[in-house]
Amino acid sequence: QVQLVESGGGLVQAGESLRLSCAASGSTFTISAIGWYRQAPGNQRELVATISKGGRTNYADSMKGRSTISRDNAKNTVYLQMNSLKPEDTAVYYCKADQWGGRESWGKGTLVTVSS
Repeated sequence: QVQLVESGGGLVQAGESLRLSCAASGSTFTISAIGWYRQAPGNQRELVATISKGGRTNYADSMKGRSTISRDNAKNTVYLQMNSLKPEDTAVYYCKADQWGGRESWGKGTLVTVSS
């Protein structure tokens, strides 16, 4: 099993930045990619960015140019740097691990609130 713990959320003003962290533990060797997703109230969960084990990244259009996903393999941690935050970025941010055999693991999320 893989356990994921997100941190770094909080309340910021529009235009400010936040760095979220996703710490993985357990059978981390089974992880092929980790992604950040978000879910705003009343909305479906949506992709923000992903990073593969090899370092390949992918970004949703909504955050492209304003976010950077990175990983520290030694710490089994994936980061999401978000800049120029907007009120519409307010959501609970989750990380998800894609694992061997099509398995997935989700964290419990961290709340990001952007005030105008």
